[in-house]
Amino acid sequence: MSASRLLTMLLLLQNRGKLTTRELSRLLEISERTVHRDLEALSAAGIPVYAERGRAGGWQLTQGYRTRLTGMKQSELTALLLGADSALLADLGILDDYDAAARKLEAAARPAAGEQTNQPVDHIHIDGHSWDPSYEPVPYLSLIRQAVQESRRLRMEYGRNGDVKERIIEPLGLIAKRGVWYAAASCDGDIRTYRISRMISAELTDEVFSRPADFDLESYWEQSIRDFKAALPSFEAELQVRESALNGLQSERYVKVLKACPSTDPEWMTVTAEFETPEWAVKIALSYGTEMIAIAPPELREKIATTARGIAALYPSGLIE
Repeated sequence: MSASRLLTMLLLLQNRGKLTTRELSRLLEISERTVHRDLEALSAAGIPVYAERGRAGGWQLTQGYRTRLTGMKQSELTALLLGADSALLADLGILDDYDAAARKLEAAARPAAGEQTNQPVDHIHIDGHSWDPSYEPVPYLSLIRQAVQESRRLRMEYGRNGDVKERIIEPLGLIAKRGVWYAAASCDGDIRTYRISRMISAELTDEVFSRPADFDLESYWEQSIRDFKAALPSFEAELQVRESALNGLQSERYVKVLKACPSTDPEWMTVTAEFETPEWAVKIALSYGTEMIAIAPPELREKIATTARGIAALYPSGLIE
């Protein structure tokens, strides 16, 4: 029986409240029988854990019981929870170790019953995946963070595509995506995402608001990303790609390889790929030169041929036979 697993189980029950045997089994990657044995071990050790029967039942700790880490300030714990780049941790193979440590820190960062519940650890999300770094000036970031923590409405001027509008928003959380900061905020009854560098002015109001009880910042952001990608334009094409160039195509930004299968020629692969626009497909195809041939649609082949003829016309005829 693993002492670290027992501690993780205890912290899960403390952080998340009631959990079923099946949920604990999935989270800890152990059998349901092992879950029962571990819970019996916790109970024998004096931990007040008990089961509630019925459809809405599950395992939980006696109300008011908490285990705490000591010697660290709330702000220090929050900084540790927010400071890791999950993409880098995954590359190093220690993301699971970080998640386990984060649960332990989160146990100390979360308030006990009756304490202040508006903690920054719940309202800041760091997304370290994808996209290139693009650090921007964010002079109102601290002000927005204060508005999030104090649940105060914010008056701002927001510029986009040359249009400036004044809005009163209810900031619910902050998101950092590779150096770009966003605010998730309620405005006129809808939750929207605002790029903080586009805020021309911002000031706190004296009005407070009630944060939606079911709002989860990370879930909101992940759904926003899915919606954004689904709304992007797309252009599908069939290609012949040399096998040696396939890995390069699969790593291209704004290109999604949907299918790749062997061709009749062993040096070539038949590939179905999705591009953002026909123009981008032309640029990618030309950049691969003789390592890629566009098969369909016909208009893509014509655009590539026309562009290639235009390129050839720019060079003296003696250079091209």
